[in-house]
Amino acid sequence: MVALTDLQDIKKEKILEAAYNRFLHYGYSKTTMNEIAGDLSMSKALLYYYFPDKSSVYVDVMRKIADDYLQLYTEKNNTFCDLREAFEFQINTQHEFIRKNYNFFDFFRLNEQSLPDMIWEIVEQVHQGEKDTLINAINCEVRRGVIKPVENAAEIVELLLDALHGVRVSAKSHKKTMFPGMEQLEDIRKKRLLLSEIFIKGLSN
Repeated sequence: MVALTDLQDIKKEKILEAAYNRFLHYGYSKTTMNEIAGDLSMSKALLYYYFPDKSSVYVDVMRKIADDYLQLYTEKNNTFCDLREAFEFQINTQHEFIRKNYNFFDFFRLNEQSLPDMIWEIVEQVHQGEKDTLINAINCEVRRGVIKPVENAAEIVELLLDALHGVRVSAKSHKKTMFPGMEQLEDIRKKRLLLSEIFIKGLSN
């Protein structure tokens, strides 16, 4: 017999999946709780039993896709041939994640000056996961004798990620927004790859 809590978890997962599909195709602003409930043939009252409002649904969906994103990093840890492969993985994986979920992130574009703390906590977890993967890659190369020893790999990676973020912002400097336009993503990716190449050469010298 399936326990009540298991049934509730299954129902919640279905809600998150339906909400993700709505957010992905129509964006946060054009999605309503009524539509999410309708997609599941569920009463609005039952939907509100699980989630008090649309923003709480969004946070849980974001937490889920962030976990899936970080799982990609967990699976790749200690498998990189060299630093170039590690840095290219981070840049390309993040690029594809943003491109695939571009409409989902309209919540950020609409609320970038007042994002909830829970959203920032998830963003920080993602950032830390990316950072840990690159730190591990640098330390592996040091142990293999490919690059010279570094005093603080964490600070070096933090500097690189800050620089990559700066490339992203500079490509859309005419707009004071967090997210670039979809048409700018590929150009940003190429610039970030170029910067990482310069960074790798600096570590190798």
